Amino acid sequence: MNETIELHHAGIDIDDVGIATVTIRHAGSLNILGTPVIADLRQAFDHLASLAGLRAVILRGTGDKAFVAGADIKEMGALTPETARTFIDGLRGFCEAVRHCPVPVIARLSGWTLGGGLELAAACDVRIASNRAQLGMPEVKVGIPSIIHAALLPRLIGQGRAGWLLLTGENIDAAQALSWALVDVVVPLDRLDAEVARQARQFASYGPSVVRQQKRLLREWQASDLDTAISNGVNEFAAAFATGEPARFMAPFLHRK
Repeated sequence: MNETIELHHAGIDIDDVGIATVTIRHAGSLNILGTPVIADLRQAFDHLASLAGLRAVILRGTGDKAFVAGADIKEMGALTPETARTFIDGLRGFCEAVRHCPVPVIARLSGWTLGGGLELAAACDVRIASNRAQLGMPEVKVGIPSIIHAALLPRLIGQGRAGWLLLTGENIDAAQALSWALVDVVVPLDRLDAEVARQARQFASYGPSVVRQQKRLLREWQASDLDTAISNGVNEFAAAFATGEPARFMAPFLHRK
């Protein structure tokens, strides 16, 4: 595809196999999420969702100090009940665009991943962290509850651990986040880009239809009861054979001597 798009707060680079890297830009050294940043990132993901050749997305901040260290506290400090609703709904819409992106989204967690940054990471499909990453939900310390995609945390790490993060506001390091399954992989910082790229290439090596189908099913399973999810799987399995991908990807196994 080889496409580059430059928004003020979001850079999009798509390579020749359809792996897109979205970089948060001009948001300070901690990649803070203010309204203009959120709007550009939402625009970036809306564009990516329309691309038939897209295979995977890497979401990262500028530099290694932080993935995203939270929402803009200067902006939040001046909010009223009315403007607060507008602000947080914008962040909700962006995180939903990430969660419903039709291909896997990999969060590159190099350092601080706090508050809205951790909610954003939770909306991604895979979280790959450096051993320097620190994760937390400190909103309770500044007088606001953790909301929107913090609701994903009990599903990811269990009610007790989610409660500890949200009620104490304390941070955890990468090793503890890995033991809680809040992140999927932890590597030294100097290996982070290689590991993120490796996982993205792995997604791109699979059939594009089945990866999109599996991503959609994972999201549907979050909202459906178990019996419905299992029953619907029969139709989904049959639908996969209309794409030609099972024949293509099973052939090497069938022809082994």
